[in-house]
Amino acid sequence: MFSYVSAEQRVPSDHPLRAVRRLVDDVLREMSREFDGLYAKVGRPSIPPERLLRAQLLQIFYSIRSERLLMEQLDYNLLFRWFVGVELDEPIWAPTVFTKNRDRLLNQDIARSFFRRVVDRATGLMSDEHFTVDGTLIEAWASQKSFQPKDGSGPEGDGRDFRGQQRRNDTHASTTDPDAKLYRRTHHGEARLSYLGHLLIENRHGLIVDAMVTQADGHAERDAAWLMLDALDRRTGRRRRHTVGADKGYDTRDFVEVVRALGVTPHVTQNLTRPRGGSAIDGRTTRHPGYAQSQHARPRIEPAFGWLKTIGWLRKVKLRGLAKVDWLLVFASAAFNLKRLPKLLASPA
Repeated sequence: MFSYVSAEQRVPSDHPLRAVRRLVDDVLREMSREFDGLYAKVGRPSIPPERLLRAQLLQIFYSIRSERLLMEQLDYNLLFRWFVGVELDEPIWAPTVFTKNRDRLLNQDIARSFFRRVVDRATGLMSDEHFTVDGTLIEAWASQKSFQPKDGSGPEGDGRDFRGQQRRNDTHASTTDPDAKLYRRTHHGEARLSYLGHLLIENRHGLIVDAMVTQADGHAERDAAWLMLDALDRRTGRRRRHTVGADKGYDTRDFVEVVRALGVTPHVTQNLTRPRGGSAIDGRTTRHPGYAQSQHARPRIEPAFGWLKTIGWLRKVKLRGLAKVDWLLVFASAAFNLKRLPKLLASPA
């Protein structure tokens, strides 16, 4: 039996992945020199990084929970084979081979390079003056019983019974994921082994401009915001005035002072319930119409977090280590922008 219908003909002309694939093709073409150094020179040939990136995008777009299921889908799904660039009669990789190649080839530099090129294609659609920053909790792939004393002085057993013990990050660490920290998002919430993910979006369409992951602590959100805001002008090579909206958790005097020193106007929600000193934002900022506009646009960051945590499987990340979790957030942020870009590019100005 022979078939003369290719996978290209099977995929409908109006399928959403067609526009995404065109964008991905352009980005990967620009990254070809970066990929040249990743190919194996000796031994068995590795999976091409371009195919790894395409397959990883599919895993995020379709919320495929494991590499084993992804390989299963690639084996019989014509749409997936077409998007990745695998011929119909070409064998699919073993899940362990795919995972090892992904961990070896797709590092933070590759993910950030891919993300930056996706952002560059959205430059004409994005605001270059008004931004919003926020952070979210990313639960680590480690259980509470793995949180053991660093000096090995804990009670005998498997760590299940920790009732009545005082456990702190300076004396305890997870044996499963040492980079994860025990962190409580709210005063009444449960302390969990977690990371903090941070996003910087532009206020026009809510596209992600920058993303990063840090260890979870009380200062990480403000520190990450400073780093991302400082990088705005360094990427373009020119200094200009920006505004940044943020929730009341950023209403501290040190954050406001540093942001102003960076040439950014802080449109932070006032925390009027602070017991000492009151809000760091006064009438000099709140009296301007731009402050109210930033506060109105600030919730546009929530759909990005919602998509990343429900579709992009970042609610409880299945990778371990700060570097791998940061890689995943940056790459998933690029996928979020890719999902929205075709519709924005096709809409009239």
